[in-house]
Amino acid sequence: MRAFKKVILIMLAVSLPLFFLTLLVKGASAEETGEALFRSNCASCHPDGDNILNPKKTLRKTDREANKIVTAEDIVQKMRNPGPAPTHPQEWAGMKMFDKNKISDDDALKIANYILKTFN
Repeated sequence: MRAFKKVILIMLAVSLPLFFLTLLVKGASAEETGEALFRSNCASCHPDGDNILNPKKTLRKTDREANKIVTAEDIVQKMRNPGPAPTHPQEWAGMKMFDKNKISDDDALKIANYILKTFN
């Protein structure tokens, strides 16, 4: 019985700190950076600021300005309403919509500011 209590105490001594460590890490990841959010939501279609679906609509400043997207709010608006899908069935559907349920306003602004800062 004494050995059993010792094993339980050792298990608690090891698992309790690990439990608190996971809570700490989880809390830190809840506050993601614009770069991390961009990587998880945008980078698959916009690697290095390019555009795999439409090379004329990259995230680079010259292309953004040519498409009248100059502010963080413009980028968020484009995320929320990317425009109509093509009518021809063989065309790519284009950018998917990121509504507030998918990306919060705060996170969308983080992504937008990261884009403005990174892709000149």
